[in-house]
Amino acid sequence: MSTPHASRRTVLQGAALAGVAGLCATACEGGTGAKGPAVPTAPVDLGAVGEVPVGGARLYREQRLLVAQPAEGQYKAFSAVCTHAGCVVDKVQDGKVHCPCHGSLFDATTGKVLQGPAGAPLPSVPVKADGGKLIAGPAA
Repeated sequence: MSTPHASRRTVLQGAALAGVAGLCATACEGGTGAKGPAVPTAPVDLGAVGEVPVGGARLYREQRLLVAQPAEGQYKAFSAVCTHAGCVVDKVQDGKVHCPCHGSLFDATTGKVLQGPAGAPLPSVPVKADGGKLIAGPAA
């Protein structure tokens, strides 16, 4: 009984696909990818409440959080980790949150998907103003 051997073409195609998979893993998990859970597991001090504009939103990329202030003193927070492939979103513009990896767009005040490929909204995160600072995460 003989063992089938892969052709040179099959081996090269496999190597090319592995390279593409590695590139996606680097782009999706590397510099823009999330490390750890999508939502905080402990309270996170985001700094002064004045950093979030009324009627707008601010991205806290290092903390992987997005905070909106739809009305004066009303704050909403969401994970900044895209629900499609786990990339961290990179900007907020005109009320839309952009994911750099595959182009998903989310509403900055609701977290809802505006454009795929993401199919689920950004997870909501508790947030409160305390002593002039924003605190997000559990017990916020």
